[in-house]
Amino acid sequence: MGDLSMPATGSGGTMKKWSYIAIHSAVAAAFIFLVQRFTLNASLESSLLWALTFAVCAAGLAYKQANR
Repeated sequence: MGDLSMPATGSGGTMKKWSYIAIHSAVAAAFIFLVQRFTLNASLESSLLWALTFAVCAAGLAYKQANR
C-alpha cells in the first residue's frame, strides 16, 4: 500500500488500487454494521442501511486517496 502515491501504470497497478478501495469499503461497512447492530442495538434494516452508506463513503474516500 505504500506505493499508492505513485500513478498506477498498467493493469497491475489498477487492480491494486481497486482492491484497496474494495477492502477499505468492506472494512468500514463491517465496522459500522457491528457497532450499530450489537453496541447500539439497532434493527437489522437500519444496520444494513448504515453499513451501505458508510461503505459508499469509504469507497469514495479511498478512491480519492488512491488518485492523489
